[in-house]
Amino acid sequence: MPMKRRHFALSLPTLAAAAQLPALAQSGKSSMVLGMALEPPGLDPTTGAAAAIAEVVQDNVFETLTKINADGSVTPLLAERWEVSPDLRTITFYLRKGVKFSNGEPFNAQTVKFSFERAAGEKSTNKDKRTFTAMDSVSAVDEHTVVVINKEPDPDFLFYLGQATASIVEPKSAEGNNAKPTGTGPYLLDSWAKGSSITLKAWPGYRNAGAIKIKRATFRFISDPAAQVAAVLSGDIDAFPRVTPRGLAQFRRDPRLQTLICGSRAKTILAMNNAKKPLNDVRVRRAISMAIDRKAVIAGAGDGLGVPIGSHYVPSAPGYIDTTGINPYDPEKAKALLKEAGITTPLELSLVLPPPPYARQGGEVIVSELAKIGITCKVQNVEWAQWLANVYGGAHNYDLTIISHVEPFDLGNFAKPGYYWGYHNPKFDELFARIKNSPTEAERNKLLGEAQTLLAQDAVLAWLYAPQWVTVANKRVHGLWKDMPIFVNDLSALSWS
Repeated sequence: MPMKRRHFALSLPTLAAAAQLPALAQSGKSSMVLGMALEPPGLDPTTGAAAAIAEVVQDNVFETLTKINADGSVTPLLAERWEVSPDLRTITFYLRKGVKFSNGEPFNAQTVKFSFERAAGEKSTNKDKRTFTAMDSVSAVDEHTVVVINKEPDPDFLFYLGQATASIVEPKSAEGNNAKPTGTGPYLLDSWAKGSSITLKAWPGYRNAGAIKIKRATFRFISDPAAQVAAVLSGDIDAFPRVTPRGLAQFRRDPRLQTLICGSRAKTILAMNNAKKPLNDVRVRRAISMAIDRKAVIAGAGDGLGVPIGSHYVPSAPGYIDTTGINPYDPEKAKALLKEAGITTPLELSLVLPPPPYARQGGEVIVSELAKIGITCKVQNVEWAQWLANVYGGAHNYDLTIISHVEPFDLGNFAKPGYYWGYHNPKFDELFARIKNSPTEAERNKLLGEAQTLLAQDAVLAWLYAPQWVTVANKRVHGLWKDMPIFVNDLSALSWS
């Protein structure tokens, strides 16, 4: 049965009652409690696909050669600088000196070579493995110089190397990083209370330890939207990036809080298993897309915070074109397409929903919309680990599922053999190769438009919206991101006033 919509206003403290609550937790000026909707299944971002892993460890425990900033720009981190060859294939990185891993081992060119070759290896489960297998060679020229030669030019390469999947790991400890992460970052794992929280503590041996203001940070996992709002209003949480928008009005009325509406490059989708009948028929996929009122989904899943999209690209990204008119909301046309495809209704399909509120709440809307064209959804609410194993993982045991893809540049997934939505089109593969090798930005943007159009025409997925995230925090917390090109919580940037 679909999950009943909760009337959160009835179960949450009123404004008057909130005024009687204790002042928001400030936990001393050197500690902070952050809220997260999902608990990571492990702590190694180079082996697990869950975005929640990076939310805890990226820039905190693990570091990368380049750093992605809130505005999407890329600046040096473990690499002090780099040089790119005229053909854009050879990148020479000059590494920061005097850096150590938390187990005392040195960071050097050999560890970079090890990390990249491990990510490209036969046994690698790195979700961005394609980035590393596209490297023709990784050479440690000396202790502090690494030369990467790519098989083809990649205009987004430096950005990719700032994502958590490109974290530099230490060879002796790499296999244990899932439970006991060892990195070059400013924090160490202090404790992990499974199902409840993870606490990081500042590492005294960090190269710039004196500049770290937050010495202890606890991530509390709260998936239920009502509980998220209550935890913020009660003062149990100091900052909650990507909190449920259900509490937005209450947060804005509370003088103790600051509320940020954050842009993103994420794509919230209704994924369809293209490899399963009848979803292997483009007419059925188009029918599903055309049965869905995106604005109704945004209202139900994102409380009105989101921008409709028609392909795997968002308005803030270079080369975006509006494809929402290719499969517009048209239930009558959707019914006709099902009939044309020879589908006898009612058609029953599974709808697998992971824990995030946008999925569970969006699922209610999707069930209602698809019922109008004769599709009955058999809803399966699953935990995050189940979703990763059975939907995203090798089993691909689903018909439909709702998920947000948060990576900014992930069109390559549509050219990835065996990816979980089962799409394969040689025309797209060829187009994507041209995008990666395009000599000018103008040519690349033109090709990106063609790629968006092709994906929309193939109705690979039913694209719903680009979400806008809400971050709420105590007014005295400084350093929060206002936009989110990637999901990180950079603790070293946070402080109390």
